[in-house]
Amino acid sequence: MTSSAPDLLAIGRLGVDLYPLTSGVGLEEVDTFGKFLGGSAANVAVAAARYGRTCALISRTGDDPFGRYLIRQLEEFGVDPAAVTPTPELKTPITFCELFPPDDFPLYFYREPIAPDLTIDPAQIPVEQVRDARVYWSTVTGLSREPSREAHFYAWGVRERRPLTVLDLDWRPMFWPSPDGARAIVGEALAQVTVAVGNQDECEIAVGETDPTRAARALLDRGIELAIVKQGPRGVLAMTAGECVEVPPLPVDVVNGLGAGDAFGGAIVHGLVSGWDLERMLRFANAAGAIVAGRLECSSAMPNTAQVEAALAAGAVRLEG
Repeated sequence: MTSSAPDLLAIGRLGVDLYPLTSGVGLEEVDTFGKFLGGSAANVAVAAARYGRTCALISRTGDDPFGRYLIRQLEEFGVDPAAVTPTPELKTPITFCELFPPDDFPLYFYREPIAPDLTIDPAQIPVEQVRDARVYWSTVTGLSREPSREAHFYAWGVRERRPLTVLDLDWRPMFWPSPDGARAIVGEALAQVTVAVGNQDECEIAVGETDPTRAARALLDRGIELAIVKQGPRGVLAMTAGECVEVPPLPVDVVNGLGAGDAFGGAIVHGLVSGWDLERMLRFANAAGAIVAGRLECSSAMPNTAQVEAALAAGAVRLEG
């Protein structure tokens, strides 16, 4: 781990994405796949690093070729992997998807009996970096199993609800025994963080609301200082105690919508560290998400500042090639 506090320290899911190079057909018809670094927390760190931010990740992999591939990819993307450790007992997770643009991208997770990133324990938490990172980013998926859940709450105890302690609401029902169990744990987690980011379904799990304005207000009522509610084709809403901003999406021909949320998250990190106002930050993050939605892969598709600014200037994302 870098000796100085990073701009972003993320904790959570890391794995290999195997995405089909053929769109519009089921996996049984696909012959060729592209291999990419994946996992929400890892993708957010990669996205933020593309803007020149210092980023680090806490996670685990299997002690296998895919795990070594992920470490190499993190280093190449500029994300410090010092707190990513291998475990010989488990295999590195693999995720497949199917591509049915513009809005159907089924995911198939191979993470049993348990994914290495859910075996993070408190002993693995780099206390000084958690305390001092400008942004500390966690996800709800990391709360779905022990010992990862304990490690998350331990890290939040170290962090002491400092500013820019972010929870990505990241609700994935296949990782949880029941929605009710998730609601209780997410409710406890909200008391530890200052920023919450999620879509309308994720907000329903977190605070029982799907209406964006009511959901944001409910998050503020839990002590959240900044609530960001993603609304898909309707854009995004952000609310603080003194301000509410809503911005529309940037038009794009969707190729794969799976990485857009992580691109959005990495851009939010950049905006938070930069001290931008809400509207500027949301417009920048929307554009970053749209760019990645127009590409096949997630991690390696994350844009840089010039690409995001070009999309904003054009008012839409122009597909490459």
